[in-house]
Amino acid sequence: MGLPQIIIQFKTLAETLVSRSERGIVAVILKDNTSTFDTKTYTKESEITKSHYTATNLAYLSQVFLGNPSAVIVERISTDGSIDTALNRLKNKKWNWLTVPSVQSGETGDIADWVKEQRSTYHKTFKAVLPSTAADSEGVVNFATEGIKVGTKTYAAAEYCPRIAGILAGLSLNRSATYYALSEVESITESEDPNTDIDSGKMILINDGTKIKIARAVNSLATLTDTSGEDFKKIKIVEAADMIRDDIRTTFEDEFIGKVENSYDNKIIFLAAVNKYLKDLAASGVLYDKFDNKAEIDINSTTEWLKLTRDISSWDEEKIKTANTGTNVFVKANIQIQDAMEDLKFTIYMD
Repeated sequence: MGLPQIIIQFKTLAETLVSRSERGIVAVILKDNTSTFDTKTYTKESEITKSHYTATNLAYLSQVFLGNPSAVIVERISTDGSIDTALNRLKNKKWNWLTVPSVQSGETGDIADWVKEQRSTYHKTFKAVLPSTAADSEGVVNFATEGIKVGTKTYAAAEYCPRIAGILAGLSLNRSATYYALSEVESITESEDPNTDIDSGKMILINDGTKIKIARAVNSLATLTDTSGEDFKKIKIVEAADMIRDDIRTTFEDEFIGKVENSYDNKIIFLAAVNKYLKDLAASGVLYDKFDNKAEIDINSTTEWLKLTRDISSWDEEKIKTANTGTNVFVKANIQIQDAMEDLKFTIYMD
């Protein structure tokens, strides 16, 4: 394995990141006794066998497909079945956004906790749209608008989550869902204080006088840390970070794990490929092009690991950087993801 092969693979991933981002996969958990199957996957609405679902569930699937996702995975459970059964089937599948339109208030917290566990413990990049769920997580969108009138039907927040999940799966990284107009919506129960709702991590709809639209594309994250700052409250930023993480991890697993020795030279080959990938992402507008987006060996993590087995008090940074780290590769990256244009301050002076 040489450097050019890996760089070509990363280059392809970088060139297709934006187009891949607008073709996300939505997972839908439906409670339905009409049929007996467990799982179905559809790439377009016309593939759905209508006799497999109730009219209500067919309408939910139509909502998802309005957003133009690349695929919809349906996990069916009986009307008295456990959502845990469907989540267990989903945990080892590839998907981006989860929606459970018939979810009950007592179930939303459990689903949010499951998504958070999958992200933190198993490093899955799953995300969910849940109604009125203050999950405090970048992986959970807290959709909190009620009374959504579409034609003769008025949707509760849970019932409209499939539409939101489809939108988020179908948008590319070069735009945000902020101010996304919902032409089918005639009226909503309007927020009394939109700014407070948004700041607290709620995604809401607003009426600008002529159309109903998404106020701000935010997730439920409220507690900020050194590693999850203000930017991670934005769905667009998290989506980009998730895709970058998936690309790098998948390439490492496919091309490096078990295939090459963990030499310093091979670590440098991997870093060179990643840095070329980051450079290409900056050129395509995914990363901020005026920032030095760079991956390098993580000296601090390497130092902590080495300390477990030997005295390195006299070692300089170069010796630590080139040390034998067994099967471990300690790498860190510092990047800035390009945000969307959403806020304007335009001052006009009249002389």
